[in-house]
Amino acid sequence: MIDSPLVVHNLTKIFPPEKKGGRPFTAVDDISFKLREGQILGLLGPNGAGKSTTISMLLGTLSPTFGSIRYFDKDFAKHKSESLQHVTFASTYIKMPWRLTVWENLKIYGTLYDVQGKVFDQRMERFLNFFGVWQQRHKTMNLLSAGQVTRIMLAKAFLPYPKIVLLDEPTASLDPDIAHQVREFVKLQRQEYGVSILYTSHNMEEVTDVCDEVMFLKHGQIVAVDKPLNLARSVKTARMRLLVKDGLKRTQKFAKAQALPVSIEGREVIIEIDEQAIAQFLEKLAAEKISYSQIAVDKPTLEDYFLQMSKD
Repeated sequence: MIDSPLVVHNLTKIFPPEKKGGRPFTAVDDISFKLREGQILGLLGPNGAGKSTTISMLLGTLSPTFGSIRYFDKDFAKHKSESLQHVTFASTYIKMPWRLTVWENLKIYGTLYDVQGKVFDQRMERFLNFFGVWQQRHKTMNLLSAGQVTRIMLAKAFLPYPKIVLLDEPTASLDPDIAHQVREFVKLQRQEYGVSILYTSHNMEEVTDVCDEVMFLKHGQIVAVDKPLNLARSVKTARMRLLVKDGLKRTQKFAKAQALPVSIEGREVIIEIDEQAIAQFLEKLAAEKISYSQIAVDKPTLEDYFLQMSKD
C-alpha cells in the first residue's frame, strides 16, 4: 500500500516571454507536496497563483520546466498512460461533447476506463439518481442547464473507481442545496473507496467543510499548508458587532480614534479588532458612556485568511 499516491517534488513551470525582449513568467515556482491516501487536500490561492497550471501539469496537458510528479510511486513522465488510468478530473469550466447524450458521453468514458456492462449500468444509474439527473440521461448535453452539466461531470469523474480525483471548482455553478449535495457525495466517495482528492474552490465555507488540509499558493509558491481551522485561527482580527442604543456616531468616532476599521449597518456598528483587545475596548466604551443592547463577535474564518493572504 502506498501512503501517498501523489508526490510532487520541486515542480516548476516557466513560460517564455510573450513578446521579444520580455521576461519569462514563472507560473509555478518550485513547489513540493504529497497527497495522502484518502485525503482531501484543498488547493487555494488568488487568481494567477498557479492553481490551474499545477493541475494542468498533474494531468499531463502541460510539461513541467523542472521537478517531478510521481503517481503510485512511478515517474509520471515515463508512465503517463498507466497513471492516468487511475486519475480523473472534473471542472465546472470544462464541457462535454454537446451533440452526444448524457448516456453516450458516459458510455464512451466508461469504455476508456474499462467500466462496462452491468458495472457501468449500475454505477451510472446510482450516480445520476443521486444527482437528480437520471431523467435527463437520453438528452443531448446542449439541452441541459449549467448545474446539470456540472453534476454529470462529477458522475463521470467518479465512474471508473478512480484512486485520485482532481476537482476544479466543482460547485461553482450550483445552487446552495445542490452544492451541499455535491460536498456530501465527495465525502461519501472518500469514505467508501478511500479515494484521494485535490480540491480547488473559491467557496471558503465549502473548503472548510470538505478538506482535511489546505495548501495555499501565492505567486506560484506554497506559502502555507495546514488544517482549514488552523489557518483561520492564525488571523488575529475578529469582527465585533454592537447594537448601539445611544451614541452610534460617537462609537464610530471612538473606534476610528483607536485606528480600528469600522462601519455602520442600521443601528449596528461593526468593528474589526484583535480578539485580545476586545475587553479593553469595551471598558473604554463604557467610560465614554456609550451603551449597547447586543454584542456579537465573529471569529476569523478561512475566508478572512484567504483575503489576508491575497493582499500583495
